Amino acid sequence: MGREMVILVTLIGYKILLIGIGLWASKRTQTSQDFFIGGKTLGPWVAAISSSASASSAWSLLGVSGAAYSMGLSALLLFPAIVGGYIFNWLWLAPKIRVLGNKTGAITLTQLLSGNGKYAKAIVIACSIAIIFSFAFYVAAQFQAAGGTFSSSFGMSTERAVITGTLIILIYTLLGGFWAVSVTDTVQGMLMAAVAIMLPLVALWEIGGLGALIKALPEVYSSAQLSFSGEFYGWAAFAFVIGMLGIGLGNPGQPHVVNRFMAIENDSDMKTAKWVGIGWPIIVYGGMLLLGLCARVLLPVNANSEQVLFDLTNLLFHPIVAGVIVAAVLSAIMSTADSQLLVAASSLSYDLKPASKPSNSLLWSRCTVVIMCMVSLLIALFAPEAIFSRVLFAWAAIGSAFGPLLIVILCGYKVSGKFRLAAILIGFCGTVAFNWQANAPGDILERVLPFVLSFAIVWWGRGEKRID
Repeated sequence: MGREMVILVTLIGYKILLIGIGLWASKRTQTSQDFFIGGKTLGPWVAAISSSASASSAWSLLGVSGAAYSMGLSALLLFPAIVGGYIFNWLWLAPKIRVLGNKTGAITLTQLLSGNGKYAKAIVIACSIAIIFSFAFYVAAQFQAAGGTFSSSFGMSTERAVITGTLIILIYTLLGGFWAVSVTDTVQGMLMAAVAIMLPLVALWEIGGLGALIKALPEVYSSAQLSFSGEFYGWAAFAFVIGMLGIGLGNPGQPHVVNRFMAIENDSDMKTAKWVGIGWPIIVYGGMLLLGLCARVLLPVNANSEQVLFDLTNLLFHPIVAGVIVAAVLSAIMSTADSQLLVAASSLSYDLKPASKPSNSLLWSRCTVVIMCMVSLLIALFAPEAIFSRVLFAWAAIGSAFGPLLIVILCGYKVSGKFRLAAILIGFCGTVAFNWQANAPGDILERVLPFVLSFAIVWWGRGEKRID
């Protein structure tokens, strides 16, 4: 059996498992609340791993390992940035948002942010536009990554590969909604963690251990690549470091992540989930950074750095393992794409609440998933762009729009509607505007400044604390 056939058989078995989970979850999905938040009965392991996996796209495996391979030591700044965001979310944000979500009966993050004043409808519309716009491009990036993975493995056309991956994601998301997405994300997250442990350890063994790796780095990297500030000096070096660390600012505002916190069933499950949710990114991001450094030593310089994971797999493992690795990459793609499709659809069908009969609400929810999926598919096919930059743009835009307001609300402050709306617009539009400009070192203007401006507006407009 050839390598391509082994990979194909592995992937087929994996996809059958995912669709089977979707069929099982469809029996638990009777209402829109079940479809979008699982009836708020998520267990700790499912909540923790699915939350982590849904925040991690193909960028987590291909992009992070590729960044370490091409950038050198400066890529290690990704670890404290990203893991720090997870730690903040689980230790501080998650318990508070679960309590507030239960108190208000909110199903979506937009409901929590909109409030009840005269600006509530405008805030809902602003949130929905930000989510739909950002996630359409974010999901398109995942479809592009799926196409690239299929194409590199089987030699099929990118267009055909993108359509194939899209259909698989659509099927199990439609079948079971939040339950299907959460359980499949858990399976995919565990697979990603296994790959992030196995691959780097085998690569490190091949090099001769950690000491041999450290000794070899000066031979394969330039002096700039051996610096944590890269090629930058002075103010530019400071801006680069802050911009890299600023990636973590996006974590609190991600709707597809925080809705898992709202769905956790009780306080006991929350205590278990937080340690699982913190451990997962340490394993995955730490493993992928180590893998990228090892790849630089073991492989010749590759123009396409995001393919080094596959190249190293082919060098070190049997084709059966290669099939599992490809499945892991596709799992990273789907674990983000399915969750974002669900959140974007919830903005269209639940938050905006089109005129429809209650009996048709679940049908309309599923229709909006199809609509969002088709829009993202068209973007992936006809407006392709670099996956790495597109993902970070969408991450920063949503994080700057929602994160500052959510943090202040969870601190217990009342915030008037006009300041809520202004903060969302400044955070989102500021990120979009800076994305159109020439890149600053570390993209500090795009990743940090809109968040800071949005937070300043919310803090300025805060009132007295709520009495709960």
